[in-house]
Amino acid sequence: MSALRTRVVSALVMAPLVLGALYLGGVYTDILMIAVGAGMAFEWARLTAGGTRTAVLTAALGVGAGIALFALDRPGWAAGVLALAALAAPALVGRGSGLRGRMWLAAGVIYLGAACLGFLALRHRPEVGLLLVGWLIAVVWATDIGAYAAGKSIGGPKLLKRISPNKTWAGLAGGVGSAALVSAPIAAAQPELARITWLPGVAGVTAAGAALALVAQAGDLLESALKRRAGAKDASGLIPGHGGLLDRADGLAAASLVLALSIGALDATA
Repeated sequence: MSALRTRVVSALVMAPLVLGALYLGGVYTDILMIAVGAGMAFEWARLTAGGTRTAVLTAALGVGAGIALFALDRPGWAAGVLALAALAAPALVGRGSGLRGRMWLAAGVIYLGAACLGFLALRHRPEVGLLLVGWLIAVVWATDIGAYAAGKSIGGPKLLKRISPNKTWAGLAGGVGSAALVSAPIAAAQPELARITWLPGVAGVTAAGAALALVAQAGDLLESALKRRAGAKDASGLIPGHGGLLDRADGLAAASLVLALSIGALDATA
Protein backbone atom coordinates (compact mmCIF):
# COMPACT_ATOMS: atom_id res chain seq x y z
CA MET A 1 0.00 0.00 0.00
CA SER A 2 2.88 2.35 0.74
CA ALA A 3 4.35 1.79 -2.73
CA LEU A 4 0.96 2.31 -4.34
CA ARG A 5 0.42 5.52 -2.35
CA THR A 6 3.79 6.85 -3.51
CA ARG A 7 2.95 5.99 -7.10
CA VAL A 8 -0.42 7.72 -6.96
CA VAL A 9 0.95 10.87 -5.31
CA SER A 10 3.73 11.13 -7.92
CA ALA A 11 1.19 10.82 -10.72
CA LEU A 12 -1.11 13.43 -9.19
CA VAL A 13 1.78 15.89 -8.91
CA MET A 14 3.32 15.32 -12.33
CA ALA A 15 0.29 14.75 -14.57
CA PRO A 16 -1.18 18.27 -14.29
CA LEU A 17 2.22 19.86 -14.95
CA VAL A 18 2.88 17.72 -18.03
CA LEU A 19 -0.62 17.96 -19.46
CA GLY A 20 -0.74 21.69 -18.74
CA ALA A 21 2.49 22.30 -20.64
CA LEU A 22 1.24 20.23 -23.58
CA TYR A 23 -2.09 22.05 -23.59
CA LEU A 24 -0.48 25.50 -23.56
CA GLY A 25 1.97 24.54 -26.29
CA GLY A 26 4.66 26.91 -27.53
CA VAL A 27 7.54 27.55 -25.19
CA TYR A 28 5.92 25.50 -22.41
CA THR A 29 5.94 22.33 -24.50
CA ASP A 30 9.43 23.15 -25.77
CA ILE A 31 10.84 23.43 -22.24
CA LEU A 32 9.07 20.24 -21.20
CA MET A 33 10.51 18.28 -24.13
CA ILE A 34 14.03 19.66 -23.62
CA ALA A 35 13.92 18.49 -20.01
CA VAL A 36 12.34 15.13 -20.81
CA GLY A 37 14.64 14.45 -23.75
CA ALA A 38 17.80 15.32 -21.82
CA GLY A 39 16.57 13.27 -18.86
CA MET A 40 15.83 10.19 -20.96
CA ALA A 41 19.21 10.48 -22.69
CA PHE A 42 20.88 10.75 -19.28
CA GLU A 43 19.19 7.55 -18.12
CA TRP A 44 19.94 5.70 -21.37
CA ALA A 45 23.60 6.73 -21.20
CA ARG A 46 23.90 5.66 -17.56
CA LEU A 47 22.74 2.20 -18.58
CA THR A 48 25.15 1.93 -21.51
CA ALA A 49 28.20 4.10 -20.80
CA GLY A 50 29.70 1.99 -18.04
CA GLY A 51 29.59 4.81 -15.49
CA THR A 52 31.61 7.28 -17.58
CA ARG A 53 30.25 10.64 -16.43
CA THR A 54 31.54 12.67 -19.38
CA ALA A 55 29.82 10.33 -21.83
CA VAL A 56 26.57 10.48 -19.87
CA LEU A 57 26.60 14.26 -19.71
CA THR A 58 27.55 14.59 -23.38
CA ALA A 59 24.60 12.43 -24.39
CA ALA A 60 22.16 14.34 -22.18
CA LEU A 61 23.39 17.79 -23.18
CA GLY A 62 23.53 16.83 -26.86
CA VAL A 63 19.93 15.63 -26.93
CA GLY A 64 18.73 18.62 -24.92
CA ALA A 65 20.57 21.05 -27.21
CA GLY A 66 19.23 19.33 -30.32
CA ILE A 67 15.65 19.67 -29.08
CA ALA A 68 16.24 23.32 -28.17
CA LEU A 69 17.55 24.08 -31.65
CA PHE A 70 14.56 22.36 -33.24
CA ALA A 71 12.25 24.43 -31.03
CA LEU A 72 14.04 27.53 -32.32
CA ASP A 73 13.21 26.43 -35.89
CA ARG A 74 16.72 25.22 -36.69
CA PRO A 75 16.06 21.61 -37.76
CA GLY A 76 19.33 21.30 -39.68
CA TRP A 77 21.35 22.43 -36.69
CA ALA A 78 19.33 20.12 -34.45
CA ALA A 79 20.12 17.10 -36.62
CA GLY A 80 23.79 18.07 -36.70
CA VAL A 81 24.04 18.39 -32.91
CA LEU A 82 22.35 15.02 -32.40
CA ALA A 83 24.72 13.37 -34.87
CA LEU A 84 27.71 14.98 -33.17
CA ALA A 85 26.54 13.83 -29.73
CA ALA A 86 25.99 10.31 -31.08
CA LEU A 87 29.64 10.26 -32.18
CA ALA A 88 31.15 12.09 -29.22
CA ALA A 89 29.42 10.32 -26.33
CA PRO A 90 30.55 6.77 -27.30
CA ALA A 91 34.10 8.07 -27.89
CA LEU A 92 34.20 9.20 -24.25
CA VAL A 93 33.10 5.85 -22.83
CA GLY A 94 35.60 3.84 -20.80
CA ARG A 95 37.07 0.66 -22.20
CA GLY A 96 34.95 -1.52 -19.94
CA SER A 97 31.75 -0.74 -21.84
CA GLY A 98 32.82 -2.51 -25.03
CA LEU A 99 31.70 -2.02 -28.61
CA ARG A 100 28.11 -3.06 -27.94
CA GLY A 101 27.77 -0.54 -25.14
CA ARG A 102 29.05 2.21 -27.41
CA MET A 103 26.62 1.18 -30.15
CA TRP A 104 23.71 1.16 -27.69
CA LEU A 105 24.71 4.63 -26.52
CA ALA A 106 25.00 6.09 -30.03
CA ALA A 107 21.70 4.53 -31.08
CA GLY A 108 19.99 5.90 -27.97
CA VAL A 109 21.09 9.48 -28.65
CA ILE A 110 19.71 9.34 -32.19
CA TYR A 111 16.55 7.44 -31.26
CA LEU A 112 15.55 9.55 -28.25
CA GLY A 113 16.49 12.80 -29.96
CA ALA A 114 14.49 11.92 -33.07
CA ALA A 115 11.52 10.79 -30.98
CA CYS A 116 11.42 14.10 -29.09
CA LEU A 117 11.77 16.07 -32.32
CA GLY A 118 8.92 14.03 -33.77
CA PHE A 119 6.69 14.80 -30.80
CA LEU A 120 7.48 18.51 -31.06
CA ALA A 121 6.80 18.46 -34.81
CA LEU A 122 3.36 17.00 -34.10
CA ARG A 123 2.56 19.51 -31.35
CA HIS A 124 3.82 22.45 -33.43
CA ARG A 125 1.46 21.75 -36.33
CA PRO A 126 -0.82 24.80 -36.60
CA GLU A 127 -4.36 24.34 -35.27
CA VAL A 128 -4.20 20.53 -35.11
CA GLY A 129 -1.12 19.93 -32.94
CA LEU A 130 -3.03 19.52 -29.70
CA LEU A 131 -5.46 17.08 -31.32
CA LEU A 132 -2.60 14.96 -32.67
CA VAL A 133 -0.66 14.68 -29.43
CA GLY A 134 -3.86 14.28 -27.42
CA TRP A 135 -4.84 11.28 -29.54
CA LEU A 136 -1.30 9.91 -29.38
CA ILE A 137 -1.13 10.14 -25.58
CA ALA A 138 -4.61 8.60 -25.24
CA VAL A 139 -3.51 5.68 -27.42
CA VAL A 140 -0.33 5.06 -25.43
CA TRP A 141 -2.09 5.33 -22.06
CA ALA A 142 -4.86 3.01 -23.23
CA THR A 143 -2.23 0.57 -24.46
CA ASP A 144 -0.44 0.54 -21.10
CA ILE A 145 -3.65 0.13 -19.11
CA GLY A 146 -5.15 -2.49 -21.43
CA ALA A 147 -1.94 -4.50 -21.58
CA TYR A 148 -1.57 -4.49 -17.78
CA ALA A 149 -5.21 -5.41 -17.16
CA ALA A 150 -5.29 -8.22 -19.73
CA GLY A 151 -1.90 -9.57 -18.73
CA LYS A 152 -2.84 -9.72 -15.04
CA SER A 153 -6.38 -11.07 -15.48
CA ILE A 154 -5.78 -13.52 -18.35
CA GLY A 155 -2.10 -14.40 -18.11
CA GLY A 156 -1.09 -17.17 -20.47
CA PRO A 157 1.98 -17.60 -22.68
CA LYS A 158 4.80 -15.12 -22.31
CA LEU A 159 5.52 -12.69 -25.12
CA LEU A 160 9.33 -12.45 -24.94
CA LYS A 161 10.33 -14.05 -21.66
CA ARG A 162 14.07 -13.46 -22.07
CA ILE A 163 13.54 -9.70 -22.47
CA SER A 164 10.51 -9.00 -20.28
CA PRO A 165 9.31 -12.00 -18.25
CA ASN A 166 6.03 -10.38 -17.15
CA LYS A 167 4.65 -9.52 -20.59
CA THR A 168 2.17 -11.91 -22.19
CA TRP A 169 0.47 -12.32 -25.55
CA ALA A 170 -2.81 -11.58 -23.77
CA GLY A 171 -1.35 -8.29 -22.60
CA LEU A 172 -0.28 -7.43 -26.13
CA ALA A 173 -3.78 -8.11 -27.43
CA GLY A 174 -5.35 -6.17 -24.56
CA GLY A 175 -3.17 -3.16 -25.30
CA VAL A 176 -3.97 -3.20 -29.01
CA GLY A 177 -7.70 -3.61 -28.38
CA SER A 178 -7.78 -0.80 -25.81
CA ALA A 179 -5.96 1.58 -28.16
CA ALA A 180 -8.48 0.82 -30.91
CA LEU A 181 -11.41 1.34 -28.54
CA VAL A 182 -10.06 4.73 -27.49
CA SER A 183 -9.30 5.82 -31.06
CA ALA A 184 -12.77 5.16 -32.45
CA PRO A 185 -14.73 7.72 -30.38
CA ILE A 186 -11.95 10.31 -30.72
CA ALA A 187 -12.06 9.96 -34.50
CA ALA A 188 -15.86 10.16 -34.50
CA ALA A 189 -15.84 13.31 -32.40
CA GLN A 190 -12.92 14.90 -34.28
CA PRO A 191 -13.26 14.13 -38.04
CA GLU A 192 -10.27 16.42 -38.64
CA LEU A 193 -8.03 13.70 -37.20
CA ALA A 194 -8.61 11.43 -40.17
CA ARG A 195 -7.75 14.19 -42.63
CA ILE A 196 -4.50 15.30 -41.03
CA THR A 197 -3.31 11.70 -40.61
CA TRP A 198 -4.33 10.77 -44.19
CA LEU A 199 -6.56 7.97 -42.86
CA PRO A 200 -9.94 6.82 -44.24
CA GLY A 201 -12.36 8.00 -41.57
CA VAL A 202 -13.11 6.43 -38.20
CA ALA A 203 -12.09 2.94 -39.33
CA GLY A 204 -8.72 4.18 -40.53
CA VAL A 205 -7.97 6.06 -37.30
CA THR A 206 -9.07 3.05 -35.25
CA ALA A 207 -6.72 0.77 -37.19
CA ALA A 208 -3.93 3.32 -36.84
CA GLY A 209 -4.48 3.42 -33.09
CA ALA A 210 -4.09 -0.35 -32.95
CA ALA A 211 -0.90 -0.13 -35.02
CA LEU A 212 0.53 2.56 -32.76
CA ALA A 213 -0.22 0.31 -29.79
CA LEU A 214 2.06 -2.30 -31.33
CA VAL A 215 4.74 0.35 -31.83
CA ALA A 216 4.38 1.56 -28.24
CA GLN A 217 4.76 -1.96 -26.89
CA ALA A 218 7.81 -2.46 -29.10
CA GLY A 219 9.28 0.67 -27.51
CA ASP A 220 8.54 -0.78 -24.09
CA LEU A 221 10.33 -4.01 -25.02
CA LEU A 222 13.30 -2.06 -26.34
CA GLU A 223 13.72 -0.35 -22.98
CA SER A 224 13.28 -3.69 -21.20
CA ALA A 225 16.09 -5.13 -23.31
CA LEU A 226 18.28 -2.15 -22.43
CA LYS A 227 17.63 -2.56 -18.69
CA ARG A 228 18.14 -6.33 -18.84
CA ARG A 229 21.48 -5.81 -20.56
CA ALA A 230 22.51 -3.39 -17.81
CA GLY A 231 21.06 -5.54 -15.01
CA ALA A 232 18.78 -2.73 -13.83
CA LYS A 233 15.17 -2.91 -12.65
CA ASP A 234 14.38 0.73 -13.48
CA ALA A 235 16.03 3.30 -15.73
CA SER A 236 16.48 5.49 -12.64
CA GLY A 237 14.70 6.47 -9.43
CA LEU A 238 13.81 9.95 -10.65
CA ILE A 239 10.03 9.58 -10.27
CA PRO A 240 9.05 8.05 -6.90
CA GLY A 241 7.06 4.88 -7.45
CA HIS A 242 7.46 5.01 -11.23
CA GLY A 243 11.17 4.58 -11.91
CA GLY A 244 12.71 6.89 -14.48
CA LEU A 245 11.56 8.97 -17.42
CA LEU A 246 12.36 6.11 -19.78
CA ASP A 247 10.14 3.80 -17.74
CA ARG A 248 7.22 6.19 -18.24
CA ALA A 249 7.83 7.42 -21.79
CA ASP A 250 9.34 4.44 -23.63
CA GLY A 251 6.14 3.61 -25.52
CA LEU A 252 5.31 7.25 -26.20
CA ALA A 253 8.80 7.87 -27.63
CA ALA A 254 8.48 5.03 -30.15
CA ALA A 255 4.91 5.95 -31.14
CA SER A 256 5.78 9.65 -31.50
CA LEU A 257 8.65 8.87 -33.86
CA VAL A 258 6.60 6.54 -36.06
CA LEU A 259 3.56 8.84 -36.22
CA ALA A 260 5.65 11.93 -37.03
CA LEU A 261 7.61 10.12 -39.74
CA SER A 262 4.43 8.66 -41.25
CA ILE A 263 2.58 11.96 -41.44
CA GLY A 264 5.70 13.76 -42.68
CA ALA A 265 6.23 11.22 -45.44
CA LEU A 266 2.59 11.43 -46.54
CA ASP A 267 2.70 15.25 -46.52
CA ALA A 268 5.85 15.17 -48.64
CA THR A 269 4.26 12.97 -51.29
CA ALA A 270 0.98 14.89 -51.42
